[in-house]
Amino acid sequence: MQSLPALSLPVNPAARPNRPELVAPAGDWDCLRAAVENGADAVYFGLNCGHNARMRAANFRTEELTAVMAHLHRRGMKGYVTLNTLVFSSELADIEQTVRDLVRAGADAVLVQDLGLVRLIREICPDLSIHASTQMTLTSAEGMEVARQLGVERVVAARELSLDEIRRIHEQTDIPLEVFVHGALCVAYSGQCLTSESLGGRSANRGVCAQACRLPYELVCDGRDVDLGNVKYLLSPQDLAAYALIPDLLRAGASSFKIEDA
Repeated sequence: MQSLPALSLPVNPAARPNRPELVAPAGDWDCLRAAVENGADAVYFGLNCGHNARMRAANFRTEELTAVMAHLHRRGMKGYVTLNTLVFSSELADIEQTVRDLVRAGADAVLVQDLGLVRLIREICPDLSIHASTQMTLTSAEGMEVARQLGVERVVAARELSLDEIRRIHEQTDIPLEVFVHGALCVAYSGQCLTSESLGGRSANRGVCAQACRLPYELVCDGRDVDLGNVKYLLSPQDLAAYALIPDLLRAGASSFKIEDA
């Protein structure tokens, strides 16, 4: 792949004061406007060219990026673009162009799963803020420090972490922590599930999770069916609704709260 000159990122004059940030999803213009009008500080969204974990969402066209970012910046908000799937070698040239497009459009940050993509982005635009997606499976302070050394500036903590684990991580590193406060929970470690691909031929690490953990199952013990009554969803944990834990999360060290559109 041909090496091209690095880009500089324009400064957003509508910076927010230092306070907990609320980040909302925006799969299309209607969702974007709803987030703007209902108090979000930032939105995160994917592009319809791929490379994001919400391939089934409408997503924005690359040609819309400049208008999206201008709309957000006029309202003092930030926009984070998701490139949070694993990247194949054959896709590097395409994703490099996508990164250059979002930088020119004024994106405030990019969410990334693939460590190779982190290094590529740092070469393209050293000033672009990189957030480690929850898909990067960062569950310890040591892992987050490695990510920081590669250029990551914020970590979206794996949603299976407990309050105590978040607190301990915060005590060991000062990298900003973003945590989910609403959305789906998974029976697997964030970013490490192979069930969807094994059972349905659709990889969660490529943005097309089949949500196998949300299907009903039968239970067989010692060759006999177990009568489960109405309990069929054996692999599906309850969805996340952590609004009552906001004070605890703040004390634990979270600096940003994330809503998922699940």
